[in-house]
Amino acid sequence: MRVSVVGAGLGGLALAQGLRGAGIEAEVFERDPGIVARFQGYRLVLNPIGFQAVRDCLPARWHPLLDEIVMDASAEQLVLDPRLNEIGRLGAGRTGIVVDRQVLRHLLLTGLTVHADAALTGYDVLPGGQVRARFARRDPATADLLVGADGVTSAVRGVLSPQTTPTDTGVRFVIGRTPLTDEFAGLSKAYGSKIAGDGVSLLLGAMRFRTPPKQAAERLAPEVTLPDIGDYVRWAMILPPDGSLADQTAQDVVLSRMDGWHPQLRALIEQADPDNSTLLSIRVVKPGARWAPGPVTLLGDAIHATSPTGGNGANTALRDADLLRRNLTETAEGRQNLLDAVDDYERQMFEYGAEAVRSSLEKLPAFAPEAKLS
Repeated sequence: MRVSVVGAGLGGLALAQGLRGAGIEAEVFERDPGIVARFQGYRLVLNPIGFQAVRDCLPARWHPLLDEIVMDASAEQLVLDPRLNEIGRLGAGRTGIVVDRQVLRHLLLTGLTVHADAALTGYDVLPGGQVRARFARRDPATADLLVGADGVTSAVRGVLSPQTTPTDTGVRFVIGRTPLTDEFAGLSKAYGSKIAGDGVSLLLGAMRFRTPPKQAAERLAPEVTLPDIGDYVRWAMILPPDGSLADQTAQDVVLSRMDGWHPQLRALIEQADPDNSTLLSIRVVKPGARWAPGPVTLLGDAIHATSPTGGNGANTALRDADLLRRNLTETAEGRQNLLDAVDDYERQMFEYGAEAVRSSLEKLPAFAPEAKLS
């Protein structure tokens, strides 16, 4: 069996790794001109389902490395004012496994066949039941299954389910990271909490590695090359929907809304790495009606993009990858046919994917009261 995965995000790569481990041929096609052509690195909190999905998709020999590059985390989820005084609580404290997206992505890339600069232009289902994917600047690829793991603007979804389109909530946010130095020790109570300013919310999260990723890989899995990065603070400011952003850098956008804030908070933004700071929009994709059964399916944000305020986007994509991996392994072992395996995957994925989107939108007004949720 051969599988073509469109999209080299966490979900698509986890699926490809899991299939590779099961002896199933998988190729990944990425539209970006290079695998590291754009910033994809920030802190993620994985719940038990998401973390177990990663472990199950990776070779067992890399499990010690995975355990070494994550951290346990718990947060009280306070609401603080700009001077760091407690003024409320967001709800129950949150626990989980914290991982850096860029580091995890490099681990998942190891050993895979990944084709960059491969923008999908369409696909054809062939008479024998296989599917041929067409690309703008490379030869077509034929496989038994095509998986669209290509994000909110999925080209695969545009053909498979054109009636399923992203919804822009109107909310914009700036995300960045700053090296975690002793200067910011006093911010510890703000990690995992919301700092409520005048029409904006600032969210902070610490990433502390048990062992620096590059050194951990050299010691535990020399065939893996991980980024040489140290501990940092991930920060994100959620902006008003009508905020003017013209001709401002990501850091300037944030600093312009922090007059009178605690000096450590301002210093955190001033010392951020500008190459790892960017402005993003919050768009969601809600699973709609099922498409006709066939050798094409979707995974992750391509079919159920969530608001980051739910903390469940990556977890749900990884859950997809592990479920589809298990079903396709059964197909390869002759225990069920391909279309039944894909149908079972989609049936489950639509149910928990829709719930993930709903849950994330339910939490969004606590951070952006003017978000458009319809």
